[in-house]
Amino acid sequence: MNERRGLYPAIEPRETGMLDVGDGHSLYWELSGNADGKPVVFLHGGPGGGSIPEHRRQFDPARYNILVFDQRGAGRSTPYASLEANTTWHLVEDIERLRAMVGVDRWMVFGGSWGSTLSLAYAETHPERVTELVLRGVFLFGQAEVDWLYKEGGASSLYPEGWDDFVAPIAEGERDDLVAAYQRVLTGDDEAAKLVAAKAWSKWEAVTVTLLPSAATEEHFTDPEVAIAVARIENHYMANKGWLEEGQLLCGAHKLRGIPGVIVQGRHDCCTPPRAAWALKKAWPQVELNIIPDGGHLFSEPGVLDGLVRATDRFGG
Repeated sequence: MNERRGLYPAIEPRETGMLDVGDGHSLYWELSGNADGKPVVFLHGGPGGGSIPEHRRQFDPARYNILVFDQRGAGRSTPYASLEANTTWHLVEDIERLRAMVGVDRWMVFGGSWGSTLSLAYAETHPERVTELVLRGVFLFGQAEVDWLYKEGGASSLYPEGWDDFVAPIAEGERDDLVAAYQRVLTGDDEAAKLVAAKAWSKWEAVTVTLLPSAATEEHFTDPEVAIAVARIENHYMANKGWLEEGQLLCGAHKLRGIPGVIVQGRHDCCTPPRAAWALKKAWPQVELNIIPDGGHLFSEPGVLDGLVRATDRFGG
């Protein structure tokens, strides 16, 4: 009973496709597992991170009908790294379009990091469509959370050498607002400067999401194909405060009452620290909050993964 759970064995999607959601965007989607099983939608992080095969393996394929998709501009969705018509509320309605495509009235919603933000925005907008919520590394898009990552004195205090690499592409006179400074570069015409900035932005994320240094994670995040989408889309959302009013998701948490939920939160998560998960627990007392004492941010860390798979097993019946 004390052995930690891991991913389910590798499976291939039984069906894949592209869904035209308007505004020039087409979303890559895949269905895996049991077509007659419990429906669940997986919401990846970033924003802009895209999906990977391991995401579908957090669910028992015998019990779940698993929808994984790439959000606007991310992964295999097109147009690549596009910022046009790419907001939280576009994505919320995209999820509804996907639900209608799958042909289910209600489903479980599972999201980590930015995916937790999007899960909450969707569930508070369409609570009648949500059977359960499983969240990891809660990010409520409060200004203090954004400042923790992108202003000196937050995560920079823990990773000073990583912070120096992060600010390096920005002129010293522009570092008072790094999100705005990066936005100018990432949306500019200098392609070489854009790539340098994208890799620095994404490398900073790789530094903060790992509990222990991981060369593989850093290599993944700084791959140009990953870095451009992550940096441009993530920066776009940060610059626009996620199109959320300050405290909006906490204020709307009363809409979640009656929806069973589990939060899996790493105690040492330096990307999305536990304070936001604790605030959500206080606003939504019915949710079960599991703080993993040896966990960081990534879903693949043993304690975090154990908590997530146990939650999906429980809700899978």
